[in-house]
Amino acid sequence: MSNTQNIAFIGLGIMGLPMAINLTKAGFNVTGYNRSPEKVAELVAAGGTGASSVAEAVTGADVIITMVPDSADVEGVVTGADGVFANAKLGALWIDNSSIRPDVAARLSTEARAAGIRPLDAPVSGGETGAIDAVLSIMVGGDSADFADAGAVLNAVGKTIVHVGPSGSGQTVKAANQLIVAANIQALSEAVVFLEAYGVDTDAALKVLGGGLAGSKVLDQKGQKILDRNFEPGFRLALHHKDMGIVTSAAREAGVILPLGAIVAQLVASTVASGDGALDHSALFRGVERLSGKSEVAALSAS
Repeated sequence: MSNTQNIAFIGLGIMGLPMAINLTKAGFNVTGYNRSPEKVAELVAAGGTGASSVAEAVTGADVIITMVPDSADVEGVVTGADGVFANAKLGALWIDNSSIRPDVAARLSTEARAAGIRPLDAPVSGGETGAIDAVLSIMVGGDSADFADAGAVLNAVGKTIVHVGPSGSGQTVKAANQLIVAANIQALSEAVVFLEAYGVDTDAALKVLGGGLAGSKVLDQKGQKILDRNFEPGFRLALHHKDMGIVTSAAREAGVILPLGAIVAQLVASTVASGDGALDHSALFRGVERLSGKSEVAALSAS
């Protein structure tokens, strides 16, 4: 695909905006739409174009990208008189970078094909940093020929890009990704609380742990945020709560038992219920602190 093609980008949030900007930097003609107009203005300042509706954004677009929070949000922007399916040109590629339910992705893909649009479910992993640096991991479900045609677009925003199967497969792999990430953050949070309870030099501890089998991208990217108690969102905990709901629901439908997944989903839900949903998902640490009791930690550390 040529970089002179027109891209409609719907959803300019924490990750969507830097992705759209990277597509603009790669030479694509990017038209953005977002419910918050200030985000559109940021894209325009970076060389893109703004639209006042989904219909306006997708008219004439060769590729349509959606990056919105949940299944209902995706359905809301692709269906209806103002939606993608009713206004995109025949043969356009629709790439959904959102993280939604696999069954919804499969159903909307069928509706897209009926409307003459080529669908790919292509959720991403890597957080805000990955989006800014254009090194996202992208797991793609859909037709292999459509995946090949989307190559230039996906390569402008990601680094590890893999076709994982038919429509809905990308969302299934993303659900597995979110399970692993949440479990990792929970384990890292518990480890930090444990280390602090014994007065260990936590900076040094995470450095040596990162060099061994306990090392992970979660430790690399979230360890310092936890130590600094800096939970400015790169990926909001409320969205991870939504994703864990997708994991547990899809596992139930498949008859798969996920003991650790069920526990982590409850811990994520508890932290969100405590009012931390707008924070970064590394704020799972706050839930561990609450369960441990700060006074108990301080007392043991001083003994």
